[in-house]
Amino acid sequence: MFLNLGNEKIREYLTQAEFGIERESLRVCENGTLAQSPHPFDHHKNIDRDFCENQIEIIGDVFTDPEQLNEQLLQLQKIINGRLQKNKEVLWPFSNPPKISSEEEIPVAEYVGSLQSKSVYRHYLAGKYGKRKMLFSGIHLNFSFSEQFLQFAFTQSGETDFTAFKNHLYLHLAGKLTAYAWLVVYLMSASPVADDTIGTPNNVYSSIRCSEKGYWNYFVPVFDYTDLDSYIRSIQRYIDDGNLRSVSELYYPVRVKPRGANSLEILAQNGINHLELRVIDVNPLSPTGIFTEDIRFIHLLMLYLVSLPKREFTGKEQVKAVRDVKTASVFGNAEIRQRAIQTLSEIRGFARQYFPQYSDIIDRQLSKTEQGGSYAEIVSRQFGEDYMTKGLKLAKDYQRSVGYV
Repeated sequence: MFLNLGNEKIREYLTQAEFGIERESLRVCENGTLAQSPHPFDHHKNIDRDFCENQIEIIGDVFTDPEQLNEQLLQLQKIINGRLQKNKEVLWPFSNPPKISSEEEIPVAEYVGSLQSKSVYRHYLAGKYGKRKMLFSGIHLNFSFSEQFLQFAFTQSGETDFTAFKNHLYLHLAGKLTAYAWLVVYLMSASPVADDTIGTPNNVYSSIRCSEKGYWNYFVPVFDYTDLDSYIRSIQRYIDDGNLRSVSELYYPVRVKPRGANSLEILAQNGINHLELRVIDVNPLSPTGIFTEDIRFIHLLMLYLVSLPKREFTGKEQVKAVRDVKTASVFGNAEIRQRAIQTLSEIRGFARQYFPQYSDIIDRQLSKTEQGGSYAEIVSRQFGEDYMTKGLKLAKDYQRSVGYV
């Protein structure tokens, strides 16, 4: 599959991508303990619980402009703050949880009625992986191409089946993004410090949740990226042999998603709608947990990856990709830093040739990497001592500055 980036319309349509964000956060009391009050939102389309009752998930709408997406995250936080401040609670601003005395402080999310199966599934996860790992919060970035791009690229491709064309495009991009997920981890890890009760010393990992100590399956899955049917069958194999209960239990850097509920049946029926990148930390340096320029960088990374020639993503390469993510989460890894500089330099050349409007974005990422100003290093300096006290102060400061509705 070849995209002619010399075609002005191709470049124009590629910049009209769509983005959505899911941000996980814990509710904590003013003394830093996990909130034990009932989840404050039951019927809000953008605000839900995740694994446990004291975890809030913000589900943003789809936007073509990352700045508008981040603005919505702020507006949703105002709504959340309005409820939390009545119970003297705040949103914890880190991926790593606060102090945890026991798993009794982690009540599994209780869904009722037609949604009760979600609670059953979460109790299953608690028994298999333990509750503590479920508290590591993150940001999932959903990405899709514009319909204009997909239709125009299809007409230029010479292929005859639009659905098959779209599935192939997304599937091969998913493989490439998985192979480059280590770069996102290196650039956006922001969790080098944690409370002692987590059991991991500070400044060993820049992102505990993406490290070997994080939330992974007990095996490294290998998929068949040949076509969508083959990909689905390769996941179903792990379900059939008991390694996974469902596709939702697949803890992997990149997920291929249909529109609507995440199931293999819907994926097979409706095809791929978007990709979900799952390796982004909640960044405590931003009130929304992510900077707009980082979303724009990921967009540029997608453009770069989709421009690369189609090639097989072998099982050996897939295992290496997961290993690279874990390696990139090691704090201060010099080898990964040099690899990042080289890769970012290649992307900068690509941007200057085809998407010069992104030059400033890639220049800042490269400068930050070369000069040792990563998020993890900044967070380590600011919160490396007295994580709980400083974390609570930051949570309260953000609640005041973002405001209430």
